[in-house]
Amino acid sequence: MNSLNGTYSLSAEQKQFYRENEFIKLKNVLSADEIAYFETVITDQVSRLSPNLAPLEARDTYGKAFTQITNIWKRNEAVKHLVFSTRLAGIASTLMQVDGVRLYHDQALFKEAGGGYTPWHADQYYWPLESPKCITAWIPLQQTSLAMGALEFSAGSQHLLSARGLAISDDSEVAIEQMLTASGCDRVIEPFDLGEVSFHSGWLYHRAAPNTTEHSRKVMCVIYMDKEMILKAPSHADQQRDWDTWCPGARVGEPIDTPLNPILFETN
Repeated sequence: MNSLNGTYSLSAEQKQFYRENEFIKLKNVLSADEIAYFETVITDQVSRLSPNLAPLEARDTYGKAFTQITNIWKRNEAVKHLVFSTRLAGIASTLMQVDGVRLYHDQALFKEAGGGYTPWHADQYYWPLESPKCITAWIPLQQTSLAMGALEFSAGSQHLLSARGLAISDDSEVAIEQMLTASGCDRVIEPFDLGEVSFHSGWLYHRAAPNTTEHSRKVMCVIYMDKEMILKAPSHADQQRDWDTWCPGARVGEPIDTPLNPILFETN
């Protein structure tokens, strides 16, 4: 557990790559032993906390894409060590070029064997956050092949505005695909080695293919925001729901400083 509070050094080239593309994949962020430990712990939590799910064929597109369990850090001390680790939070702070980061929330995303595709989307559609200084660490809990549904990124697509009003859906898959094709943004899809972690910004468009293997694609996500992030007035019901769920008690126009949003890393 103490090793999670070490540092991970980023090169000048890696920092520049993120500034231009607003995603990056980083090798050996976690060790094989750490991945094995947290795979066991998080799988147990997902099994305990998952609702009684309908068969895959009876679910909608979102339900087929993954089983989603959120804020596991509130329920399990071992998971809290991962979510609160300064190793991950330090990377997030460095990539965003901010003086520190708060937790927005965590979530496990398990794409079952035979699970469907995750449509193109940008996470920040859902988030009532005033600035784009937010980032997701996407942490596979196993070596992740393309066939399992490795994350796909549209490099540099954070600047595209026309699809920002789209929730994740079959419609977002079609509309964003057309927008990205017209934009000429490069599409990057690669397998993930064991211990490799990706980071992507809130407005970066991304998706994942179906899981055509016989094994679940198990991923843990930690979402960070600038420690000075301001809550903005929600633009729609999904943002209101996120306000109520992830930062209850925060006030519009003020920094998000609630018990659910602790500071995880500061440079000073």
